[in-house]
Amino acid sequence: MHLNRVDMNLLVYLDVLLKERSVTKAAHQLGISQPAMSNGLRRLRDLFEDPLLIRTSEGMTPTERARELEPMLRMALQSLEKVVTPRHHFDAAESTRVFRIMASDYAESTLLPALLKRLTAEAPNVALDIMTPSDVNFSDVEQGRVDMVINRFDALPQSFHQMTVWSDNFCCMLSKSNPILDNFSLTNYLKARHIWVSKTGYGVGVGVNPDDVQRLGFVDEVLNQLGKKRHIAVYTRHYGAAMLLAEENDLVVTIPARAAHLQARNERLAIKAPPFEIPSLLLKMVWSPLLHHDPAHRWLRRLIIDVAEEIPAPYF
Repeated sequence: MHLNRVDMNLLVYLDVLLKERSVTKAAHQLGISQPAMSNGLRRLRDLFEDPLLIRTSEGMTPTERARELEPMLRMALQSLEKVVTPRHHFDAAESTRVFRIMASDYAESTLLPALLKRLTAEAPNVALDIMTPSDVNFSDVEQGRVDMVINRFDALPQSFHQMTVWSDNFCCMLSKSNPILDNFSLTNYLKARHIWVSKTGYGVGVGVNPDDVQRLGFVDEVLNQLGKKRHIAVYTRHYGAAMLLAEENDLVVTIPARAAHLQARNERLAIKAPPFEIPSLLLKMVWSPLLHHDPAHRWLRRLIIDVAEEIPAPYF
């Protein structure tokens, strides 16, 4: 017997018939006519090559074959019901799920503290496993081994889902004792020594090539278009380290404004607008199509966007 030749409705009919032991009662429970149920029983008898239910003095009595089928049929229908039943709503307050999020240092320092605060209030038992860009690759994301990637990207596989978290401008940070502070012109900017912060992507990192302008990122690409080049003295992958180095040395760090805002009250640092135009960066969250319809994942995406919208853009 091949499943493609079986009318699954007949199995439902048989399940109800075995419970009710009556064609009339079974028809009433299923909302069909008695002749339709009688026809269904006839087809069931043909399908299983067995009478299944026989009229006796005690009413409709199942045959030995029917009694053998009854528990297996009940289990099979319960399993099928689970398959076709929509997934339950995600209960954040009761969930103990661990969400694995790959976040750049920029996203981790600017977005995740506020996200964690909301999680503590709304989903106290949910945990975050924060991973660095060198921990994962595109395959990990595609296969759903990582729930979310929050970073800025040059290009992404077309199969990935993505959403913009926010747009951010660039600004410059330097020590208040830096001699170029009072005349922060492009000329003096180019004469200064700079801290470069990685625009981290995927996979294990490699050393920086100062001559590979395109891989250096937005700031150096813009300067290259102007026919200019800055003197980079330090290459780092961490915004916190970059700002600390700027505080202690006559160095300039050019970073997104939301990252600079973390040190806005630092009395030893000054924040200046760049002496040239730098395009805004887009922080995005990216996820696998395998997770797109998952209720818990949908909840996480909405929460991230809600949190991002509550964080005001800094103005310097």
